[in-house]
Amino acid sequence: MAVRARAFWLAAPGRGEIRPVPLAPPGAGEVLVRTLHSGVSRGTETLVFAGKVPPNQYPTMRAPHQDGDFPAPVKYGYLNVGLVEEGPAELVGSTVFCLYPHQTRYVVPASAVTVVPDGVPAARAVLAGTVETAVNALWDAAPLVGDRITVVGAGMVGSAVAGVLARFPGARVQLVDADPNRAGIAAALGVDFALPADATGERDLVVHASASSAGLTRALELLAPEGTVVELSWYGDRPVSVPLGENFHSRRLVLRSSQVGTVSPNVRGRRTFADRLALALELLADSAFDALLTGPCDFEELPEIFPRLVSGELPALCHVVDYGNPTADL
Repeated sequence: MAVRARAFWLAAPGRGEIRPVPLAPPGAGEVLVRTLHSGVSRGTETLVFAGKVPPNQYPTMRAPHQDGDFPAPVKYGYLNVGLVEEGPAELVGSTVFCLYPHQTRYVVPASAVTVVPDGVPAARAVLAGTVETAVNALWDAAPLVGDRITVVGAGMVGSAVAGVLARFPGARVQLVDADPNRAGIAAALGVDFALPADATGERDLVVHASASSAGLTRALELLAPEGTVVELSWYGDRPVSVPLGENFHSRRLVLRSSQVGTVSPNVRGRRTFADRLALALELLADSAFDALLTGPCDFEELPEIFPRLVSGELPALCHVVDYGNPTADL
C-alpha cells in the first residue's frame, strides 16, 4: 500500500501550512516511522517562523532533515518521537527519537533514530534534543562538585540545564527569570528561584539562556572573580550590547559560547553525537522534566499555533504536538 504523509511547512515568513508528502517505501537499512509527538523548540523555531535567521547563518542553522531553504519555504524542526512501522526487525515496534520536522510519517536511515528507553514516556522524549543541548553546555562548562551555579533564563533550554544541574553533586543551583510564574518550574526541578534583582551573587558559574542583553549583563554581574558565563542564547539577527568595562577585566571574568552543533571539545575524543543523545534520553527518565512540557495541540492546528507562539500570546516552553488518526495518511 502506498504511504503518504502530511508535513508542516513555513510557506512564507509568518505563514505556515500543512502539505501532503509522498513517501517511498523504506529501503535496506531504512525505517518508516509514524510520528506520535513532536515538540516546538520555541526559541529557535519561532525565529525561523518569523524569518529572522541571518543569511550568514543559513548553513549553520540547517536542521538534519530540513527540506527547503531559509527564509522560506522550508520544512523545519528537530524534536520528533514516533513508532517504527517498517524496517530492521530489531527496530520494528520501537518508540524512537529523531531530529525530524513536524510530519505525520517519514523514512530515514535506521542510524538516524535513537530508541527511547523504557520508563521514558513518548511525549517527554521530545525533550531529548533540548536536554542534549544542556548536556553539551555542561560538558563545555565542566562544573565542579559544590559549585555555586546560576542559570539565567527559565525558558526551554535554561530550564533543561537547571534540571540536569539539580542532580549534580553538591551544586547550589539557582534559576533566574524575570517572570515570577517560572518559580513553579524551578520548584518542580528541585532548584531555587529568584527574580533578576534578587539573584544571589558570587557564583562560580552562570549559564545564560535568556536571549537578552539584560540577561547577559546580569549573568556577568553575578560572577565571583574568575568565574565563567557560558552563553547558550541564540539571538538571530538582533545586536547584543554587553558591558565589558566595569568589572570584566579587573575580576578576570570569562565569557564563552556553547553550541550543540558540535560535541564539546572537552569530551570530543571520547564521546560522539550518538552518545550525547543517548545520555539525554536516559536523563529523561526523571519525571521532573515534565515541567518543561506545555500544550498540547493537534498537528493540524500548527498553522494557527505558530503565530501565537511567536507573538507570546500562547506561553510555552516545549510545546507538544499530538498526532491523531494513524490511518489518515494511507
